[in-house]
Amino acid sequence: MSSETLPKVTVDIWSDVMCPWCAIGYTQFAKALKELEGEIDVEVRFMPFELNPDMPPEGRSQTEHLAAVYGRSPAEVEDMRQQMLEVAARAGFPMEYDGEGEAPEPWMWNTFDAHKLLRWALTVEGMEAQTALKLALFRAHFQQRRRIGKRSVLLDVAENLGFDRTAMEEALEDEALGIAVRLEERRAREANITSVPSFIINDRYLVPGAQEPEVYRETLRKVVELSQAE
Repeated sequence: MSSETLPKVTVDIWSDVMCPWCAIGYTQFAKALKELEGEIDVEVRFMPFELNPDMPPEGRSQTEHLAAVYGRSPAEVEDMRQQMLEVAARAGFPMEYDGEGEAPEPWMWNTFDAHKLLRWALTVEGMEAQTALKLALFRAHFQQRRRIGKRSVLLDVAENLGFDRTAMEEALEDEALGIAVRLEERRAREANITSVPSFIINDRYLVPGAQEPEVYRETLRKVVELSQAE
């Protein structure tokens, strides 16, 4: 069966590139998509959600940030991190830092410019290009310890994928693009999306959090079944 005759489903994934569970969740979701090849045509769009919109440009130690947010001790934060690393490794997205990163330890950055660039990629280059950029930013942050809150780093990551650097520089200076991202973030709040990842299927059905691949797979099948019955 050709892709033109397959049932189509649209999935909007609200996530942040600082969110480890977003990287884990998409890794699991991608496994489900692989299993559904030739069965369902799934269109994926990444939508902006800033976990820490007030994060300063210089960023903040992940340990310090999580200790403040959750009221945990540094030792408890380290236990949380180790548990998350184990889950990530099992999912197939290891998060051990390697290479010569730009932070001496796990660090948190402001992600507004990253969301602007992802929005631009979707609008100008399409969904597949946006997904490639999103995954590259996940790798840059979680595996390479790069400072993705810095524009030059964002541009380097995206340029390495073949995006036009001059066009991206202009996009990051575009006030209208920033407004579009803010409006999408407001739309998430109005839809009561308060945590990420959140997978919204066909603008109607929510799958929250990082699930096992079979949860995504069977939910997509059920959505197709329901849409065909209408």
